[in-house]
Amino acid sequence: MSIPLLEYKPSSQNQRVPGYEVPSEDTPRPYRIEDCAFDSDLQELIWAAYRQVFSEHEILKFYRQTDLESQLKNRAITVRDFIRGIAKSDSFRRLVVETNSNYRIVELALKRLLGRAPYNKDEEIAWSIKIATQGWGGFVDALVDSDEYQTNFGENTVPYQRRRFKDRPFNLVTPRYGDYWRDKLESGRYKWGDINNFLEMASSIPIQTVSYTPVSTANITIPDTTRDTSSQGIPLSINTSANFPIR
Repeated sequence: MSIPLLEYKPSSQNQRVPGYEVPSEDTPRPYRIEDCAFDSDLQELIWAAYRQVFSEHEILKFYRQTDLESQLKNRAITVRDFIRGIAKSDSFRRLVVETNSNYRIVELALKRLLGRAPYNKDEEIAWSIKIATQGWGGFVDALVDSDEYQTNFGENTVPYQRRRFKDRPFNLVTPRYGDYWRDKLESGRYKWGDINNFLEMASSIPIQTVSYTPVSTANITIPDTTRDTSSQGIPLSINTSANFPIR
């Protein structure tokens, strides 16, 4: 028997109240399959889904789920099923799930699948328990099958950041894994990875004063390096006179 989702009180975020913003270039563009009249439009929708879920600006061959793409192009599955499939893929698991803690995964999943940040720590704890009891796949199903997802995105709309009226999009500010996890991974290799630890390390290095001994040249004898040629039988003078026949 699985543990039911713990109750938590949603906080007042901007997507929960009516907005009066004038649409601009910062307004998220929704991708709907009913708007795809051509194959190129459907391909743009697929790329938008990859960008939303993987939060990567370059779509690599490693990410692509060609079977799911083919089913979506043939209308065999809905956009919601496509989002569910790529979120459960081995690529996403290795890229995101295995490099983060449950709390961090909850934050990323809510931003990418529901288009909003976690309300508070209570919600992160509640969903992290869902991951611990039902696994990553059960957690994805709970989000994609939730009333919140159905109300905002339905069956045929790619999730997007709802009411983004300030700051940058989620996929531009959320790294692949958090600082705390990076520090944990590097703790065994780089003890001084953090700037505070580096300052501590620098302060702990003992400074030794080097004492120099002055050198005096007064008692140094310079050897005679001149060459003595008298003992080698070499004449000191050379006779340059010569008798040449006169013609």
